[in-house]
Amino acid sequence: MLKIVVLGAAAGGGYPQWNCTCAPCRAAWADPALRDTQASVAVSADGENWFLVNASPDIRQQILATPQLHPRGLRHSPIAGVILTNGEVDAVTGLLSLREGSRFGIWGHERVLSVLEENSIFNVLDRSLVPRQPIGLDTPFEPALPDGTPSGLTLEAFEVPGKPAWYLEGTSRAGERDVPGDTLGLSIRAADGPPAYVIAACGQVTDGLADRLRGAALVMFDGTLWQDDELIRAGLHHKTGQRMGHVSMSGEAGAIEALSDLGIGRRMFIHINNSNPALLPGSPERRELESAGWHIPHPGEEVTL
Repeated sequence: MLKIVVLGAAAGGGYPQWNCTCAPCRAAWADPALRDTQASVAVSADGENWFLVNASPDIRQQILATPQLHPRGLRHSPIAGVILTNGEVDAVTGLLSLREGSRFGIWGHERVLSVLEENSIFNVLDRSLVPRQPIGLDTPFEPALPDGTPSGLTLEAFEVPGKPAWYLEGTSRAGERDVPGDTLGLSIRAADGPPAYVIAACGQVTDGLADRLRGAALVMFDGTLWQDDELIRAGLHHKTGQRMGHVSMSGEAGAIEALSDLGIGRRMFIHINNSNPALLPGSPERRELESAGWHIPHPGEEVTL
């Protein structure tokens, strides 16, 4: 059986952000129950060995809050590997907290792994203990456990519309969009069970992506913004969601509409920005989201397929 634990569902900076008092952040400052860490999930075929989808800057806090990830011996960790779906700060920075001599693997597209190569700080991870392994697109693979034995998981990475990490905009990658490898979705299954799809960032729901997700048992999808100009309206930023490589939840081209009528079993939004009013329980946006069959998971929520 495939087991999935939600470690966090917030976008970069978490919820609330450290320097923000927008309406959702004010609510989260006042009510600790609303707070959330940056988006990551843990997946396992046996409930003993776990692979993280992205390593958020909040990873130590997430491990502390997740009993499944607690060590069970001296210098032990049930974390067998990290699968990177993009090179953003909120996807890779947590790797630096996993530097204390445990064996695990890092899997990512060569474009994302090149970001690690170009930043020598990631050399704090001893490659003899933490190998970096490239993954291809549309090619199923089974990540091995640190001792080389099978994990029981089958993963397949596929391209979704997106862009390079924002901190690369001042480099030779400036202006690039929809280059294969920069933004990946993942299909994850255990044995012959149904796949779950994890898509933490996505700039558009194309016809091909909709077809891929048709009939899926579980889809965890990019929920960064409620509407494209949300940050501008709130006075928080000058960029639209599309400029940042994220499709909105709402609207004719938004995820809720684009992924309706596809026979998807369970639908969850992850990577939700602090500005998104759907974070507020009881808000019109949350009611609309839930009436359309979507769910915002809470930290520690577990799903079994």
